[in-house]
Amino acid sequence: MRIARFSIDGNVAFGAVEGSTAPGASEGELVLDIIKGIPFADFELSGTKVPLNKVRLLPPVLPNKIVAIGRNYAEHAAELGNEVPDAPITFFKPSTSVVGPGDPIAYPSFSQDVHHEAELAVVIGRMCREVPRERVKDVILGYTCANDVTARDVQQREKQWARAKGFDSSCPLGPWIETDLDPSDLTIQCTVNGEQRQLGRTSEMVRSIEDLVVHITEAMTLLPGDVILTGTPAGVGPLNVGDEVAVTIEGIGTLTNKVIKRG
Repeated sequence: MRIARFSIDGNVAFGAVEGSTAPGASEGELVLDIIKGIPFADFELSGTKVPLNKVRLLPPVLPNKIVAIGRNYAEHAAELGNEVPDAPITFFKPSTSVVGPGDPIAYPSFSQDVHHEAELAVVIGRMCREVPRERVKDVILGYTCANDVTARDVQQREKQWARAKGFDSSCPLGPWIETDLDPSDLTIQCTVNGEQRQLGRTSEMVRSIEDLVVHITEAMTLLPGDVILTGTPAGVGPLNVGDEVAVTIEGIGTLTNKVIKRG
């Protein structure tokens, strides 16, 4: 099931996306069957349907926290002159960094070198900690597209990555959550103004999603709606004001955002 969060006539709701989302399919063919309740508990479909092109898609979740993983693709680590770490590098992006599909990425005033990083995002479906490897699938609601937008110059000169990766609008998520998906070998692509920049597969991850969930929940409790960013493949590069950046993940869809000057 594909679960979207959206607004219509000033109201916010979740809905199941119905219709083909294959490349070339028209958005006008998609409809949302409004969900009774929230997707983190038992819910029913209402049978009330609205066309997708009549609503505004929102970030599919509003996470309490985003736990991100650095250097989880060997070629990406190498392109920035880094070694693959002995243990996963974890960092946080704040909830205020989240924007949805079609929302602008505001170029931060304190950086002159902002990069795109296309990533598969894991959406947690239930409160969990110290999750054993064989139970990881039980705590995952589904998967969505993410862009770990990074102020690369700030990341390189500051010892911590909080400002470089946590500025407002630095975490686009969407367009929806896909709950029925094998994430082990999916194509990840990023384009800027239609030009391909990144192309990789989730099978190239140094550490699997199971590894990451086990590692993270050894230290902290994850809550429903929390998000794990699983790392980016090689090909990261600069974004400029006016650019349109799109992250496409096989089996999920495309997340598109435009870069604007920060007001």
